[in-house]
Amino acid sequence: MSSPKVYSQPVMEGSEQALDAPEETSALKDFLALIKIGIVNSNAITTFTGLWLALHFSGMRFLDNLHIVLLTLIGSSLIIAGSCSLNNYIDRDIDHLMERTKGRPTVTGRVQPGRVALLGFLLVGIGSILLFMTTITAGIIGLIGVFSYVVLYSMWSKRLYVSNTIVGSISGAVPPLIGWAAVDGNLSVMAWVLFLIMFFWQPPHFYALAMRRVEEYRAAGIPMLPVVKGFKKTKRSIMLWVVALLPLPFFLPELGVPFLILALALNVGWIVLGIYARKFNDDIKWAKLMFVYSLQYMTILFVAMVIVTLI
Repeated sequence: MSSPKVYSQPVMEGSEQALDAPEETSALKDFLALIKIGIVNSNAITTFTGLWLALHFSGMRFLDNLHIVLLTLIGSSLIIAGSCSLNNYIDRDIDHLMERTKGRPTVTGRVQPGRVALLGFLLVGIGSILLFMTTITAGIIGLIGVFSYVVLYSMWSKRLYVSNTIVGSISGAVPPLIGWAAVDGNLSVMAWVLFLIMFFWQPPHFYALAMRRVEEYRAAGIPMLPVVKGFKKTKRSIMLWVVALLPLPFFLPELGVPFLILALALNVGWIVLGIYARKFNDDIKWAKLMFVYSLQYMTILFVAMVIVTLI
């Protein structure tokens, strides 16, 4: 598939503008911003983990099923990229109010809104076709993820309810399910535990981010938890969600004792950090530490799931 053109104005092949490297770089940056490449990449990790574990525990060889791997990773990445593009289209009226989003192409005017929406639907459509080429279950779960992110979160709950983060966590927890379902449409307990880990991980991750950006969310009229309930209740909620993660590794006995020990260490470490960091008496610093730890937690945990099956 050729990359969609996101230039602010048409570029004729062979023209001086088309040969201008800075313009091409700018166009690429705009495209990557529209699809939120960071989100696409992070979700690729959890999708691959679900896929890998399904292959491993089904007794299927990885190299013999590269077609499934490619269809799944490309398909899931495309539907996530498309969903993010649609989110950019929907939020273009408030993104200028937030520091971290005011430079998006939909805000600066470098890309026309109609093209952003078209790009979103195109990516979701192609990605869905690729997922349905693996299993029907994977395709359906992918569409559920798109619906939950674009409709339930972006169009409905985000601007109305303090529970918007929890609603949005559904879509963020779907990728490992897609990966598993692409191999085995009969989702096992392990697949659903992966879903729950991702679901429980997201509120403390995004609440910590919301604490750091609380004034921006307030200015944009987004009822994030720290905006509505304040820092004290947000910190308590973060700690409760982290505690809720504690028992989940026990439902993954197939991954062995070393993984269980690592998972418990990561969970306990997160709790200890939350308690220890209170001594700074700086809510923003506390939130930053919790946010950074959440990123490391997710990456280490899901990569470890793959590594322990190789030992």
